[in-house]
Amino acid sequence: MSSPSPRPHLSRRAVLGAAGLAVTSGAALTACSSDADPAATAPTTGGTLRAAFAGGGADETIDPHRVNLFADAARAKAVYDKLADLGADMAAVPRLAESWTPDADLTVWTVKLRQATFHDGSPVRAADVLYSYRRIANPDETFRAKQDLAPIDLDASKALDDQTVEFVLKYPLAEFPNSLAAFGAYIVPEGAETFDAPIGSGPFTFVSFTPGSEFTAARFDDYWDGAPNIDRLQIVVADEESARINALLGGQVEYAHDLSATTARANEGNDAVTLIASPGSNMLGFAMKTDRAPFDKPEVRQAMFLLCDRDELVESVLSGRGQIGNDLYGLGFEHYAADIPQRERDLETATQLLAAAGVTSITLDTADVGSGFTEAAQIFAEQIREAGVEVEINERNADTYWADVLTEGQIASYRSGAMPIASHISQRLLTDSPTNLTQWHHADFDELYLKLQSTADDAERETLYQEIQQRLHDEGGYLIWGFADWIVGTLPGVQGVAQAPANTLDWARFDKVWMA
Repeated sequence: MSSPSPRPHLSRRAVLGAAGLAVTSGAALTACSSDADPAATAPTTGGTLRAAFAGGGADETIDPHRVNLFADAARAKAVYDKLADLGADMAAVPRLAESWTPDADLTVWTVKLRQATFHDGSPVRAADVLYSYRRIANPDETFRAKQDLAPIDLDASKALDDQTVEFVLKYPLAEFPNSLAAFGAYIVPEGAETFDAPIGSGPFTFVSFTPGSEFTAARFDDYWDGAPNIDRLQIVVADEESARINALLGGQVEYAHDLSATTARANEGNDAVTLIASPGSNMLGFAMKTDRAPFDKPEVRQAMFLLCDRDELVESVLSGRGQIGNDLYGLGFEHYAADIPQRERDLETATQLLAAAGVTSITLDTADVGSGFTEAAQIFAEQIREAGVEVEINERNADTYWADVLTEGQIASYRSGAMPIASHISQRLLTDSPTNLTQWHHADFDELYLKLQSTADDAERETLYQEIQQRLHDEGGYLIWGFADWIVGTLPGVQGVAQAPANTLDWARFDKVWMA
């Protein structure tokens, strides 16, 4: 998710006051005491769940096609549905789409819709799907899902009947369902343009929204996937992590989003809070520019891989709450090349490679744009110095960091949230990828990826995935040292919160949450 525009951080008192946390529902939940039965598993109904998220002030939105922040995405998920979503392994899972079937050459996909209704009682139709996708694809707009829907020829695509969409693609695409699960690809009613009082087909109906403060929604009893357990959902803004955890500990909210490993370690053994970690949700590493010295030499990139002490980084930066990486994206995800042996530190070989290449110094870019970013850079710099190479740490402007390091510098601190491995490749590793930070430009690699995407046979496609990842492991520009847990906190009585990476199906599934 991109960072919100800079603005003053509110104190916990100011945040919660502005959010209007005096719950109006008579069935509102109170803070759970430590004597709540943690073993209770049978879902119960009723009450209001209050969830604290970092916000973005005036930039926050409930237009589902403009979602950018985690808070935006949580609100959109409450009110709207997509045709598909991503499971914990990043494989597409049907939602409003009951099924999808390709033709023989993977250029025409027929999508059957399930029986679902919008909050005004009207049915979800093929016309609503096509309208939503055409709105996202508007060339005058910058909706985030536009790139994921780009393979669709929306002029040629059509509704076969109210429950069937025929998507015509511009080229063969074996993993088209991932496009249906794209971030922000929500279905709105045909003709919807304003979202002051939005109507969706999701589990909650809109009640109120104040950007930078609060969002309230009520249970939709006719939701196709079953009515939510709670009566009402409030999403409140608390920019600072300390405000979120303190509001949780104080009983002013029942759910706190996006907690750091440091906060988790500080609250281990605290009966007043339940910590829920989703392993491997965030990738952490360094991106080397493969088109310029010294990292245009594969042996220099190999030396960096071998210098990295991944265990030290996971233990120090993540307080042990994570897993070491093997310089490949998507640990545990569908198609991940788990059979490639784990790379180990080899200081002697790395030192020899750097000496032979004549490398005596590098500049490592970093910024305070994420938990542990600068700490990881400092630790890795010390590991590099053991090979006799001087390292200058360049602290860049946090507000412009991602734009700056996209084209500038030699090597930079890097992170990524969860997405399908195919999306990681298409967005970051093709010659014309929009965020090709490592400047990885290889026509034969592009051709291999296109071959993968047009291969219908699952086994053949899996072989191509392994070939692509082996090449990236051998000579790519991403040094991926670890995968951090995604951590949220709840009061002990909150049940049904899944261990799920952010932006996947079971993340922020507040319709499935209940209070014991």
